[in-house]
Amino acid sequence: MKKNLELANNVSLLIALALVLGFLYWARVIVIPVALSILLTFLLSPIVTWLQQHGIARVVAVVLASSLALSSIGGALWGVTNQIGSLLDAYPQYEDNILSKLHQINERDRDGLLDKLQVITQRITEQLDNSVETLPVASTEKEKIEIQPVRVINDGPFQLSQLWSVFGPMLEPLANAGLIIVLVCFMLLNREDLRDRVISLIGVEQLVHTTRAFEDAGERVSRYLLMQLLINLGYGVTVGLGLWLIGVPYAALWGFFGALLRYIPYLGAWLTAILPITLSLLISPDWSLAIQVIAIFCALELITNMIVEPLLYGRGMGVSQAALLVCVAFWTWLWGPIGLILASPLTVCIVVLGRYVPYLSFLDTLLGDRPALSLGQRFYQRLLADDVDEATGLIEQELEDSEHTLPQVLDDLAVPALVQARIDFRKGTMDIDEQKEFIDNLKNVIEAEDKNSVEKTDEQLELAERKVILAIPARDATDELAVTMLGKSISNDHFDWHEMNSLGLATDTLAQIVQLKTGIVVVASVYPGSLAHTIYLCKRIRARFPEVMIVASRLGIDDPEMMKNNSDKLQAVGAKIVTHTLEDTLLELDKLYLLDVPHAG
Repeated sequence: MKKNLELANNVSLLIALALVLGFLYWARVIVIPVALSILLTFLLSPIVTWLQQHGIARVVAVVLASSLALSSIGGALWGVTNQIGSLLDAYPQYEDNILSKLHQINERDRDGLLDKLQVITQRITEQLDNSVETLPVASTEKEKIEIQPVRVINDGPFQLSQLWSVFGPMLEPLANAGLIIVLVCFMLLNREDLRDRVISLIGVEQLVHTTRAFEDAGERVSRYLLMQLLINLGYGVTVGLGLWLIGVPYAALWGFFGALLRYIPYLGAWLTAILPITLSLLISPDWSLAIQVIAIFCALELITNMIVEPLLYGRGMGVSQAALLVCVAFWTWLWGPIGLILASPLTVCIVVLGRYVPYLSFLDTLLGDRPALSLGQRFYQRLLADDVDEATGLIEQELEDSEHTLPQVLDDLAVPALVQARIDFRKGTMDIDEQKEFIDNLKNVIEAEDKNSVEKTDEQLELAERKVILAIPARDATDELAVTMLGKSISNDHFDWHEMNSLGLATDTLAQIVQLKTGIVVVASVYPGSLAHTIYLCKRIRARFPEVMIVASRLGIDDPEMMKNNSDKLQAVGAKIVTHTLEDTLLELDKLYLLDVPHAG
């Protein structure tokens, strides 16, 4: 029943997504202006707020910000139009040089691959034509009828439909521009009212999550758009100045395309570089100018990507870079060039939505930049995949990146992995062979690590004699691996450490305690399970050796109530100390090292 319900929910979600995508495509004539209006509102909102903070009324601030945006866009379009017209007018100046370069390319490529393919294609075409001409023509008495084209001439008066066919395509962009201007001004003037209405629509009971989502989305989108605009403008100005200094014609035009196309992540800058590089190759007699253009773009990309963007973006958008490229392609396919501009902010909003709406959490997983798996989950997954090298690398990386010691890292990674493996084995998702292989992999990882003992600062540690410790796994190979982790972390300078294996009987353990003259016995077990065996061993050891110090290390429990319950049960059967982490176990053993602990025998 539960699986059927989950399947129905997933199918409903897929249907809803398909309907949303269909609506976005079908209603793009309305949705695109609204999305552009929201984008410009996010971009201009900080400017309006700054003007209001300096004593300017909101209406005046909105008019000033909107006028600034309109004048900037209009001035850019006017300048680009003039540059393109000037470039077309100047073509005759470069025509001879361009034709000469093309002639040189054709001469050099006469024996090239393209020329050979062209010759083969022409020969195949000629053979096909000859074969068609040699086919026998069937005799027929019908005469060929020559079809005369029919021309319809309308001598009537000029109609309104003809007027619309001329001016209609021009009116649609103007109408969209007017709608965007009105919507931006309205949203800037009434942004608090619009925010409250959206919150009320979502539900007042979700006020906390909605407020966080609005703040997160507003801060990220506004900051990102502003920083991206500044970076792209600076990039375009620098490209224009650099190309102008080295003598590339129409440098301002290439600078504009550099600022515009850089909205495409990673690819935009090199798409911009194609045009000036090609032009420099055609107008220059040698390769020097083209090499200088390439050097300018390479230097700018390195400086922008390595220094400027990390400095200005800060913590970033919260979107994975690979996911951003996919989203850019998707929005461009859906909405064309406008989708290219809107791709980044729309993706940020979708990630924020997935972060705060439970049913859409998969969007944050797919598109967000947060790790999809925790460090512990990655460690466990790598062990299941028999990737001992990467699992060892995760432990070493954690030791290098943090100030944690080896016992602390093992508590964070290895012990939870053992707990999860035991849970999976009990649920039946892991068979006995897989569990054995997992334990062998983890054992190899632990044995690959160097000792990282807990630091001792007390001078009495150097004066005391080494104490004998016998470590006993409570039941199976999982508990035996817990003993191995303790032995890997403890200091051999202060303790004479001995380990039992999980196949030994209780009588063998008692005999070993007498033989080694043990003063401290550590009984290690991993949750869940092995508690009954731990209680049994503690009871047997306490009954035979009342003077021996028993330390029960019950690892993998993070519930305080369960910790107390286990401690009470173990202390009731003779355990003097009960610990729940490797680090706490080692600290308690260090304390015992300073005490006068009697030994068996």
